[in-house]
Amino acid sequence: MDTHVDDAWDLVVAYRTLAEHGILDAYGHVSMRSPARPDRYFLSRALAPELVTVDDIMEFTLDSEPVDGQGRALYSERFIHGEMYRSRPDVNAVVHNHSPTVVPFSITPDVPLKPLTAVTSFIGLGVPTFEIRDFQLGSDMRILSPALGVALAGVVGDKPAALMRGHGAVVVAADIATVVARSIYLELAAKQLQQAMWMAGPGGRVITLDDAEVAAVQKRQEFGRPWLLYRTKALKRIAAETEERARPGS
Repeated sequence: MDTHVDDAWDLVVAYRTLAEHGILDAYGHVSMRSPARPDRYFLSRALAPELVTVDDIMEFTLDSEPVDGQGRALYSERFIHGEMYRSRPDVNAVVHNHSPTVVPFSITPDVPLKPLTAVTSFIGLGVPTFEIRDFQLGSDMRILSPALGVALAGVVGDKPAALMRGHGAVVVAADIATVVARSIYLELAAKQLQQAMWMAGPGGRVITLDDAEVAAVQKRQEFGRPWLLYRTKALKRIAAETEERARPGS
């Protein structure tokens, strides 16, 4: 794997953090574009996110073919990543998840996901829904080909995320810190909006951010503080795991 060790660790931190927050369970994945080669990206071998280590990180072409597969199992939906990087030169990190509170909003077109707070303001930039039936009938809901990856990237367009009907979401960003935070706050937004709608009751009003507020937050929004927290906690857990395995009899 031709990548700087810090980049590999950042990707491992992303996997572990999203698993800790319940955004990824045994499924889902996160990738980052190669800083040295924009026509390649890094993604783990097919593995539950909570178990990913630096040794599991692999390099892929934008065709989502491994540079050095070594016979390892690959994520079947890796085409999400390759085609997103191909279509969006500004994107350097991608998450595909099955975020539990987000999924219901993918099947309720009359109840759109909206931003309620500053940290969820990116939703106000637009979160379209990918309907796989528009591109393939009778699918198993997964993005299993470059053609479906292209279709999904087209629905995302220039937006920060898209819902995938009855499936999950894809979240994109210019860096790994932002894509992790957006994934976590997308789930938080869904939870808060569900709670607010329940409190308001049928016909009740829920006040969301307007376009001017979204634009004001986006001028200054960055996620360096949460990323430092996520990274510190994840590396401590990994160090503890390493120490435990090193103990005699482990």
